[in-house]
Amino acid sequence: MAKSRKNQSASIRFGPALAAFFACFVIACAAVGYVWQKGQIYQLGKQIRQKEIRLTQLQKEDDQREKDLADLRSPLKLDARARQLSLGLVPAQPMQIVRLAEPSISAAESKNSARQFALRPITQ
Repeated sequence: MAKSRKNQSASIRFGPALAAFFACFVIACAAVGYVWQKGQIYQLGKQIRQKEIRLTQLQKEDDQREKDLADLRSPLKLDARARQLSLGLVPAQPMQIVRLAEPSISAAESKNSARQFALRPITQ
């Protein structure tokens, strides 16, 4: 004979309801996590775009400053600036230029290049 519902224990009656609640809770948590993750991806993408724009701006500024520096270092600009400031600078005369010859390394010194300074006599 079948038992009546009044005689069934409470755990048997609430078991399916508890399982359904747990399944709904897991699905809701997964949905909230999915939405949060999509928001994070959107925010990070936005930050990356902003940083790329800033990088492009900084590269343009760097290029412009390199051009400005090259322009300021040019001999024509330096000469014009020296004349503008009345510094009295003139090109060096040929007599004022001293050219130094590069010392040659002999075969014996090239073999002992680590000791070449110790082999030279000290003159005072």
